[in-house]
Amino acid sequence: MKPHRPEVVVFDLGKVLLDFDYSIAARCIAARSQQDEATVRSVLDHSPLLFRYETGLMSRQEFFEHVRDQTGFDGDLSEFARCFADIFWPIDPMVAVHQELRKRGVSTWLFSNTNDLAMEHIQAHFPFIHDFEGWVLSYEVRSMKPAPGMYETLERRTGKHGAQIVYLDDRPENVQAGLERGWCAWVHEEPRRSRARLVELGLLD
Repeated sequence: MKPHRPEVVVFDLGKVLLDFDYSIAARCIAARSQQDEATVRSVLDHSPLLFRYETGLMSRQEFFEHVRDQTGFDGDLSEFARCFADIFWPIDPMVAVHQELRKRGVSTWLFSNTNDLAMEHIQAHFPFIHDFEGWVLSYEVRSMKPAPGMYETLERRTGKHGAQIVYLDDRPENVQAGLERGWCAWVHEEPRRSRARLVELGLLD
């Protein structure tokens, strides 16, 4: 008996649909700071400070003030926001995969560890982001992958569980958390392979 086709496809954002580079932000902030690029990047990239911001434990104003205090950045919040958030560019083949799924009527959800400054910028500059049926974002739900809270929220909002959910993420630990819930999940490495998996599942031709 042929297994049922999955009902929702869940996409991580960074390194799946959008590529990014924190060194772009670090260079921009360092140019207005008392610290060099490497020091600024250490403050921004995967730091405890960023974790607190991306789990909704501090506001953008608080995050800005902490970064300013640690780097000596002499611009205002709007200047900081431009530096911090303008670090993304599209991974066009995966954006096209998402568009194909939506044209076929497949429900798609965005599932991302991120922050409000980044999402504000992404919504303004990448129109495809508005084509998802819904989003589960770490700063809004106050949980960060691979912690269970993000996954529980996704299941609750979609009403789907287990093999009904297809999940693509570039980080193995996040994928593993999905697999442990019975999701059909894999580590996204290149668009061609992920598209082929979606074809195998009957979601694309």
